Amino acid sequence: MEIEAIYTIWLREIKRYLRAKERIISSLAMPIFWFLIFGSGMNMALRLKDAEVQYSDYIAPGIIAMALLFTSVSSGVSVIWDREFGFLKEMLVAPISRTSIVVGKSLGGATTALIQGLLILGLSALFGVKFSLSSILMLLPLMLLISIGFVNLGLIIGSLMETLEGFQLIMNFVVMPLFFLSGALFPIVNLPHALRVLSLLDPLTYGVEAMRKVVLGVSYLPIHLSLFVVFVFTALTSILGSIAFSRKQ
Repeated sequence: MEIEAIYTIWLREIKRYLRAKERIISSLAMPIFWFLIFGSGMNMALRLKDAEVQYSDYIAPGIIAMALLFTSVSSGVSVIWDREFGFLKEMLVAPISRTSIVVGKSLGGATTALIQGLLILGLSALFGVKFSLSSILMLLPLMLLISIGFVNLGLIIGSLMETLEGFQLIMNFVVMPLFFLSGALFPIVNLPHALRVLSLLDPLTYGVEAMRKVVLGVSYLPIHLSLFVVFVFTALTSILGSIAFSRKQ
């Protein structure tokens, strides 16, 4: 029963994503902008200290992480939509655990974020970024782990918010600092000390650094530390997401 419920909720999230084709297309606009302006336009102007890679290659993992972050957190809006249309109430009174609801939504949102990340990965290849088969195979579970963590964060926000406007406000307040402090577009070692400390408190920083190590072999943080922090963040948000749903009436 629980496995079937998880699968049903997961499938519903996937179908909702695939039916919103304009959402898929529009979500590619910002990564293209970053590649064109920051990747191609600033490639000749910027030089990375202690890194034998082009700037366009350097930001590719960061842009993929951006896609994962935005898609994952925004999936939390489904909680508000389900509440508005009464579907959330039907799930809460169904003979399944709240944990199964969270797992189904989490896996559904993470799958859509992974699809989005793969689209950006293909897009970055068109801009000249080279990925080996081994790096792609290592990226997939890492991207999925990052996505689950931030989907759960979105679900927590969605559970606490009563309106779509409130969710969008909190989402922008959370997502933009997470992205710009993560070192997705620049090395965190070049930041002032105060901003570097904030970057090290940002869970996305460790996801970006881990992906950068896998793709380019370049990282300013130990890979084992990055993987540990990402795993702990995902586990923590999973627990908090279950608690947030268990308190809903």
